[in-house]
Amino acid sequence: MARGFPFPRKKKPADDFGGEEPAEERPVGPASAGDEEDAFESTLRPQRFEDFVGQPRVLENLRVYVKAAMKRGEALDHILLSGPPGLGKTTLAKIVANEMNVEFHGTSAPALKKPGDLVGLLTSLPERTVLFIDEVHRLSAALEEYLYSAMEDFYIDLTVDQGAAARPIRFQLKPFTLVAATTRDGLLSRPFQDRFGIPQKLNFYSPADLTKIVLRSSKILGIETEAAAAGEIAARARKTPRIANRLLRRLRDWAEVEGEGRLTVAIAQKGLDREGVDASGLDQMDRRILQALAQHKGQPVGVKTVAVMVGEESDTIEEVYEPFLIQEGYVLKTPRGRVLSAKGYEHLGLKPIEPKLGGDETSSLF
Repeated sequence: MARGFPFPRKKKPADDFGGEEPAEERPVGPASAGDEEDAFESTLRPQRFEDFVGQPRVLENLRVYVKAAMKRGEALDHILLSGPPGLGKTTLAKIVANEMNVEFHGTSAPALKKPGDLVGLLTSLPERTVLFIDEVHRLSAALEEYLYSAMEDFYIDLTVDQGAAARPIRFQLKPFTLVAATTRDGLLSRPFQDRFGIPQKLNFYSPADLTKIVLRSSKILGIETEAAAAGEIAARARKTPRIANRLLRRLRDWAEVEGEGRLTVAIAQKGLDREGVDASGLDQMDRRILQALAQHKGQPVGVKTVAVMVGEESDTIEEVYEPFLIQEGYVLKTPRGRVLSAKGYEHLGLKPIEPKLGGDETSSLF
């Protein structure tokens, strides 16, 4: 049985099929756009390993570990899922809970502000529960240390009172499985990382896998989608299932208005162009980032400067936009900052400018 806790969300762009975004605190009343988005994502989420497309190495590893834990009748070892947003970290956590036939409780690190929050959460967990903590790299150092004993020996010590009257109270916990998700595993301390027995890194998806995901989602949503149209969406989805499903949702409207419910490749191309997603999958913010770097004419630029120029949070640029731009070769990340690559200049229709880094570093870039 799946169950989650409500918690506030750090404001940042939604971009899920794989779902890392925590639920949002909303006023009571008519369903909001956020409610509709959550319902849409939940509808498309795979519930079992056999329904999950892509990430074959991670999937096979988790299958084995889940099966072994069930044979022993034990809680599964703690899992750390890392990778860019939208690749399926939340979905995999829920699948693990479903496969083990245990409860799922979800929260995010920003919602855990003080030790009492963590103690209250952990002591309420039934045995072998899967506890999912999203954005775990945002957990404070103090709370991270409280988790050490909870993860290793299933107890947590909380100090009450102050000064001479201070005394520790030990709370014994039932065995549980912590599944933590992060887009920036480099921000986690080494002692914390070492306590996860099952670290798994998710990678961007291939166009073939994304096409399968789009066709599967189309079937669930009752949209008649041409294979070529699904391929067009996959090619422009930044190798990310969440974005592919978000684009499919928008194109469903185009198909209903212009295709009598059938999504053709022509309608897909027209709709994606109108959405500002080009043939390479770059959207308006991607192009603004490239243009900001181009303005510096080969000089390295810090991420905070880029954030100011494009009007976006620096964390969002680093976690959401940069991974794809860097992997695809549009942007180069150097010790002195970001520079636009030859491919980035060409995408903007500009003549490439050699980075002005000095020394031998320039020759290693082009």
